[in-house]
Amino acid sequence: MYSTALLGNTLIITVICTDSTLQEPMYFFLCVLAAVDIVMASSVVPKMVSIFSSGDSSISFNACFTQMYFIHAATAVETGLLLAMAFDRYVAICKPLHYKRILKPKLMLGLCVTIISRAVISVTPLSWMLSHLPFCGSNVVFHSYCEHMAVAKLVCADPTPTSLYSLICSSIIVGSDTVFIAASYILILRAVFGLSSKNAQRKALSTCGSHVGVMCLFYLPGMASIYIAWLWHDVVPMHTQVLLADLYLIIPPTLNPVIYGIRTKQIRERMKMLLTCFLRKGS
Repeated sequence: MYSTALLGNTLIITVICTDSTLQEPMYFFLCVLAAVDIVMASSVVPKMVSIFSSGDSSISFNACFTQMYFIHAATAVETGLLLAMAFDRYVAICKPLHYKRILKPKLMLGLCVTIISRAVISVTPLSWMLSHLPFCGSNVVFHSYCEHMAVAKLVCADPTPTSLYSLICSSIIVGSDTVFIAASYILILRAVFGLSSKNAQRKALSTCGSHVGVMCLFYLPGMASIYIAWLWHDVVPMHTQVLLADLYLIIPPTLNPVIYGIRTKQIRERMKMLLTCFLRKGS
């Protein structure tokens, strides 16, 4: 699955960066999303593979906090990008005549800088607070990676402030993003149902449905993992908590290249051209 995510997202980045015709805002956001997906998957999977293959489950203190920082920062960036892409689709479908006037390169760059800045500003205090707490007990993290709540359980002091910050910050970021994403898709669906062509309606509904499906696989397990770790960690089995925490980090990076990339006609055709050229050179 990691190989699929790595190959798929690398292909998306290569196709978009090498094709001058794929310079619309949608492809710009898709390219950034692919890069974030690579970071997200690469922060988790290689260590998981090492654990299962060699049995070496050790990780240094600094490496653990570095992994935790990149995982949570990438997650915060991803949710912001999904919102930006939903806004892009809203403008493209509901205000097509104003698309280029609204989504100018300056606005796109500003959105990306804002999304990344928000992630850094929200995640940095979280990692700083936890790293400055004393660790003097067990050093076994009951997770497949250095998940914040799991690491917070190992401290000797009261972890409530950092855990509460994580819960509130995640709820605000994800909550606000999902509200705006939902509003965008509701407006898109309203415009789609106003189309006279039934075929166009089916295509639009299929595209929107697949987008929403991938978003659900990202948001639902992620938020469920956070709230279960905070409120119901004694009720829900640990293997279920680990599975939920792994799902939102591994499944979306694998599916995003297919849902957002290969299903897009221009990218699919460009990929065929690249693969054809590669096979000809190989033969």
